[in-house]
Amino acid sequence: MSRPFTPQRNHSPASFIRVNGKIRAREVRVIGPDGKQLGVIQLTEALNLARHHSVDLVEISPNAVPPVCRLVDFGKFRYELAKKEKETRKHQHASTVKEVQLSPRIDPHDLGIKVTHAIDFLCEDMKVKVALKFRGREMAHTEVGFEVINKFIELIASYGHPDFQPKLVGRAINLMISPLPRNKRGKNPHAAEGGADEPGSAPEKIKPGKPPAPPASGKEKTPVVSEPQLNGLNDAFSKLQI
Repeated sequence: MSRPFTPQRNHSPASFIRVNGKIRAREVRVIGPDGKQLGVIQLTEALNLARHHSVDLVEISPNAVPPVCRLVDFGKFRYELAKKEKETRKHQHASTVKEVQLSPRIDPHDLGIKVTHAIDFLCEDMKVKVALKFRGREMAHTEVGFEVINKFIELIASYGHPDFQPKLVGRAINLMISPLPRNKRGKNPHAAEGGADEPGSAPEKIKPGKPPAPPASGKEKTPVVSEPQLNGLNDAFSKLQI
C-alpha cells in the first residue's frame, strides 16, 4: 500500500531552491563569492569550485538558459532572502474592505450613522464599499439615489476619496472609497470623544488610609464647646463621685 501524500509545511522561498547536488543542469552560469561572473562551466566543475571556497552552489535563477548559480553560504543566503521578504511584507497593506449599504429613501439620521461607520473604517486604513440598492418602483427615480451617493461622498471627503465614479449596475449603485494618506486625512472625531473626560466630571479619588468625608447636610451641627481650663488651679469637683 502506498504512503499517503503529505503536503509540504514549509512554504518559504528558500524551500524551493536547489543547492549543490540537487541542481539538475549540466552547465551553469556561476557567480563567484565576490559577485563577479565566472562564466558558463560544467556542473561538476562548479561543485568542485564551491568545495574549494567552502561554500554552497545555490541556484538563484532556474529559468535562465543555462541556470544561474551563486557561490555563497546557503545559511547566509536564506537569512538574506527572509530579510528581504520581511521588508516586502512590511510595506504591503492588507486591503480590508468594509461594506456600507444605503437606500434612496434613507433617513438623515441613518445616513449620519452610516457616515460615522465609514469614517471609522477609513481611519483604520480600510476600504469602504458603498452599495445603494433600488427596490420596486424606486428604479424610476435613480437620480435620487445618485444624490444620496454624492451627499455621502461629500461628508467623508476629509477621510477618503472614491476610486471611480458611482456606477449603476443592475438595481444598485456601487462605489469604492479608499482612505486618504495619514498626513492628509482628518482626525477621527469619534476617537477623540472617547478620550479623557472633561475636567470636573471625574469622581474624586479617595486617598488610602483616610475615611471619606461625610456628606454635607442641610442642618448645621452644633459646635462643641470645650470646657474652660483653670489656669494653674486644680478643679476640686473633678474627683467627686456621685
